[in-house]
Amino acid sequence: MSHGYSQSLVQANKEVSARLLGVALGRYCIKQGISVSDTAERFGVSRMTVYMWFKGERNPNPAVATQIQRYIKKRRT
Repeated sequence: MSHGYSQSLVQANKEVSARLLGVALGRYCIKQGISVSDTAERFGVSRMTVYMWFKGERNPNPAVATQIQRYIKKRRT
């Protein structure tokens, strides 16, 4: 496991395109050890939604997508 993430989630995240915003967020959170619960709380969604984003099964809605873009950009600079 990587920072508390299951191998299956980490593998699923690696197998889909990082061009998907939720997948990019997943890669960032996995690398930084930011939990699914913390991510869900930060963006006001369920843990299941975060899992779906990380696996590329769902895209964040436009309002949340803007928040995610800012969050990732702020932490990479």
